Amino acid sequence: MIENLNPFAIAQAQLDEAAAVLQLDPDMHAFLREPMREFHFTIPVRMDDGRTRVFKAFRVQYNDARGPGKGGVRFHPDETIDTVRALAAWMTWKTAVADIPLGGAKGGVICNPRELSRGELERLSRGYMRNVWRFVGLDQDSPAPDVNTNAQIMAWMLDEYETLTGQHEPGVITGKPLELGGSAGRPPATAMGGIFAIRETGRVLGIDLQGATCAIQGYGNVGSFAHKLAVEILDLKVVAVSDEFGGIYHANGLDYPTIAAHVRETGRVPDAPDADAISNNDLLTLDVDVLIPAAIENQLTGQNADEVRARIIAELANGPTTPEADDVFDEKGIYVIPDFLCNAGGVTVSYFEMVQNAYQFYWDETLVSDRLDKKMTTAFHAVHDMAQRKQVSNRVAAYLVAIDRVATAVRLRGWV
Repeated sequence: MIENLNPFAIAQAQLDEAAAVLQLDPDMHAFLREPMREFHFTIPVRMDDGRTRVFKAFRVQYNDARGPGKGGVRFHPDETIDTVRALAAWMTWKTAVADIPLGGAKGGVICNPRELSRGELERLSRGYMRNVWRFVGLDQDSPAPDVNTNAQIMAWMLDEYETLTGQHEPGVITGKPLELGGSAGRPPATAMGGIFAIRETGRVLGIDLQGATCAIQGYGNVGSFAHKLAVEILDLKVVAVSDEFGGIYHANGLDYPTIAAHVRETGRVPDAPDADAISNNDLLTLDVDVLIPAAIENQLTGQNADEVRARIIAELANGPTTPEADDVFDEKGIYVIPDFLCNAGGVTVSYFEMVQNAYQFYWDETLVSDRLDKKMTTAFHAVHDMAQRKQVSNRVAAYLVAIDRVATAVRLRGWV
């Protein structure tokens, strides 16, 4: 049977499985399966050569029963509305499992940012905000960086929003530069939250993580910080990392400063010094203690799941594992830290950023890290305990925790 790799179909299938365990009311189930609203629009951009290119873009606000929407904006040549829908759904469950008062949203633009000049990228970013500014804001929906977007792009979007509204509202965007109201500790937050979750996994499984081996797929902001923090906080030995161009391996561990310097210089992981070349699939199937998929969706599938030998899979990417692969991991006894728990550190610190913006009072990085640790630890044990109590997978358990919280808010509002 051919696997369905449509991200939104996967998100709905995961919801359906948890809804059956919860015995969720059919009307509530139907409501939670679909986005509350979505926007499709086009962005005309004047290119450097004088031509005008038209880019397709989206914003999906999946559910805001628990609070304003929250979710990043992705710039990717293969972006689809179903990917954005799925990511908005997962953001809804992510904010709920982290127990922060926000809903779920996501945005995307079909483009290849590598082909755009800095000026073209700025005009595209501002064009995106000109299309959505009426529907976003600190009390409506707050975008953030995601795949191929960064603090500078957020700064352009923030400036465009404030130009259009004539108001100073830094909380409309998170993940922005510190100088414009960003939060200390935001760049490493997604990876940091995942490291805290891995630490707690080691504790509940009785695994000594000091010197344990680790492989990381994806070496953007999240994957590179995961390498750094895995070594610094957990003393893991990171033996392999990869990006879209290929991977590298060294049995005695890869030196983070060396690899980071190589990536800054060349823009890619392959050919780093003191390392052997390795394919992406070889990395995913290495005999390691911890596997961290930190790239994009649908990387662990029914095609390669049986070859995975890791003891712990920490999903720092969104949707890296298909339902078919999940079934295999359950059978093999691999402990999966599901994506919308494992990578909730980013949205948690984005929430902290919104709070700081609202009060115009800012915290230092130590305070941000301490508060993130408490949030992630509490969320991890809520999911782990639910899995043990209901005898279900961690992913289903995470859905049980999240769906119950969202459904309660929907019910109290009288929507269903």
